Amino acid sequence: MRIAVAGGTGTVGSRVVEVARECGHDVVVLARSTGVDVTAGSGLAEALVGVDAVIDTLNIASIDRKTAERFFTTTSRALLEAEREAGVGHHVLLSIVGIDAIPYAYYQAKLAQERVVEQAGVPWTILRATQFHEFAGQMAGRLRIAGMQLAPRMRTQPVAAREVAERLVALAEAPAAGRSADLAGPREEQLADLIRRLVRARGSRGPVVPVSLPITGMAEMRQGAALPGPGATLGRQTFDEWLRAASASSVE
Repeated sequence: MRIAVAGGTGTVGSRVVEVARECGHDVVVLARSTGVDVTAGSGLAEALVGVDAVIDTLNIASIDRKTAERFFTTTSRALLEAEREAGVGHHVLLSIVGIDAIPYAYYQAKLAQERVVEQAGVPWTILRATQFHEFAGQMAGRLRIAGMQLAPRMRTQPVAAREVAERLVALAEAPAAGRSADLAGPREEQLADLIRRLVRARGSRGPVVPVSLPITGMAEMRQGAALPGPGATLGRQTFDEWLRAASASSVE
């Protein structure tokens, strides 16, 4: 197959590219570094010639709803329009578990993106996954105050980005399936505990303080709304296994 990966240089997208090539597929990376600007739609027509499926892993760091929603809906519409014109037969979108139960601005933006995909007329599959193991490090990097590491209270079930990539490629290889079964890690964790284990593994001995963030949607996350429901597919790699592998690779 010829598979195009939008966001193919990101955390999951780069792994999708890796997995797809390991499976013998011809891979097209849709990114500014390869001459494709998905936001503007430039370069898409040429890049999608002969493509059988597009996997969309694009992301934006902003948690402002208007900014995130504009990004996700604009890029999805540009991709889907170019896919219709090129005759691409399958659009695969990576989304997030629990977004229809959590009134968090970024999640609402992802819901808007899902609606664009569902209504575009291109056969589609949506995979909702839980947060990746890397999420603990992202949160730790944002929440340091006066030498203290703040750690949000949140129930989570983190999954390996590599396993998300494997699932996305498998879905792209199959016929469009609509909403796929959710994908989550092998066991439930507390985000504050993950952050504590992560910073300790990195050598920090400063205080790690669990906090309940006063942000819309966090109460639902503390109650478990971001956890997978019945019928979810569970991954293999635990957070501790990922952390050991990440720590070992940083030493080498």
